[in-house]
Amino acid sequence: LNLPQFVQLLETFVGENVSLPTVKRLTAFIKEEYKQTEEEKVEQLEKVNIDNSHLAQQKLLLEALFERWDSNASGFLDLEEVEAVLGAFNEGMEKETLKKAKKCLCSRYPQLSRVGKLSPEAFQTFLQLVASEFTGNEDEAMDNLVEFLTTTVERSHTECLQSLARRKWLHNIQQAAESSRASMEPVYKAVFKALSQDAEAHGDNKKISAYIALLEENQLSPERGQILLHYVACTAHDAPYVLNQILYKDMKGVSFAVVEEGKPIHVPRVQLHANIHFWNYDRPVEERKGSLLVLPLHDAHWRVFGILGLDTLQDQCEETVFLTHEISFYQGVSHAFSKAYHHICALENILHMTLTALDWLYPRTPSIHTVTAYLVEPGKDKAWDYALRKTITTDSTGQKEIHTSPVLLLRKENLLRDYLFKCIDSSEVVHTSVCGEYHIAVPLRDLSGQALGMFDINTGHHQKLPPHEQKDLQRMLKMTQAACSEILRRSIEETEPTYILEAEHMANWRHAGILFHRFMLQELRECI
Repeated sequence: LNLPQFVQLLETFVGENVSLPTVKRLTAFIKEEYKQTEEEKVEQLEKVNIDNSHLAQQKLLLEALFERWDSNASGFLDLEEVEAVLGAFNEGMEKETLKKAKKCLCSRYPQLSRVGKLSPEAFQTFLQLVASEFTGNEDEAMDNLVEFLTTTVERSHTECLQSLARRKWLHNIQQAAESSRASMEPVYKAVFKALSQDAEAHGDNKKISAYIALLEENQLSPERGQILLHYVACTAHDAPYVLNQILYKDMKGVSFAVVEEGKPIHVPRVQLHANIHFWNYDRPVEERKGSLLVLPLHDAHWRVFGILGLDTLQDQCEETVFLTHEISFYQGVSHAFSKAYHHICALENILHMTLTALDWLYPRTPSIHTVTAYLVEPGKDKAWDYALRKTITTDSTGQKEIHTSPVLLLRKENLLRDYLFKCIDSSEVVHTSVCGEYHIAVPLRDLSGQALGMFDINTGHHQKLPPHEQKDLQRMLKMTQAACSEILRRSIEETEPTYILEAEHMANWRHAGILFHRFMLQELRECI
């Protein structure tokens, strides 16, 4: 237990309106009955600190090693290249060990045999698997591996500064997603800013155009192909020509080849290529010169869901070809965009799932007056300086209000609602009464156990719900948490998801609501 959780546990134990003497007696009792010598306390703290410190240090070392190898911030390493270097470890005596570790890695990440790319997580897992196969101390083996791999890569001071700047720009894309209030606009702006900053700083000051197109089901003209590319964002000067355009499979262009192959296509001179689609028809044919780069957008399971395109047609210089290090960084940008996009999609799915859960709860719990759902919005300056964004409110008649305009609660401005912030701080359930009405604050946790949102359940003058209503409330909360965890897992993990119901194969937001009912059905099956 951390401090907020310990305090919350004791507050829940003693209940509300407890007298000060009672609290003092409880404190004295705990002090007297909690038997631990000073030596035991120090020993326990040292053990915890050493274990935590070692794990944290190893994680940092592996992250730094990945970044050292991935100097252009592409977000991935080539599996064959890593494997070839590891083959020389210990004078090439560990090839059998390497073979076993790779087999285990590919069973954990099935797409590796197809794409051959290691994400930071897969890279760390690979090294841990290799170290675990060695005889002797696993930690020492890992340290030796890290030291060996570090010495095999040389980076100049200029390359290090370039890599640092690029990682900062990529971080800004993720930060935009986390503070965007589930809007894609800040993410698009961060992506185009990263691209233009890099073109200026590391691309000989190229003048670039950039655009993002997402795959959608073709319901407009099915005879032109099952899918289409919808251009959802672009650099400002291209908006009149590109924004909201639709590219069909029967039109000119290399974008669908990128979608089908899942690999970037670079056209160094568009004027010499016969299959380029030009959106800007106002540009004279003789001025349609420059380079084009189209990159696939992959999700966590390496399925293509769109494209990121760049060109230099507005640049008047003769030589505007994209270099290898630029293309690698643009792949990193596409990867950062994918993470940001799916982060926002996951939040939207959680909201849709929450609506389904509240619909299920309403007819079963008439004693509940209102339920308000909140999501945590991180502060810009400090990790703990967060706000609570009100997303959904439902009342005893079943009427729901979805808050599209931001309604933010800050701790310092909502002293009477401090119980909401205690719930988030401790990631634990909080019971309280405010102005004569009883409230239950229940956290919705992410995969690490931290609260990403919460429910504020107002039971009016009922301190306790009737047993059957309490049971249904607990079931709803349990299934909501299970569905939330599944949504988050599917958005970030590279392993393929398992579908239970046929309806889950539908790849749209309705799937999130189906997840809630799936977990309800699974629990029912277990009870039979």
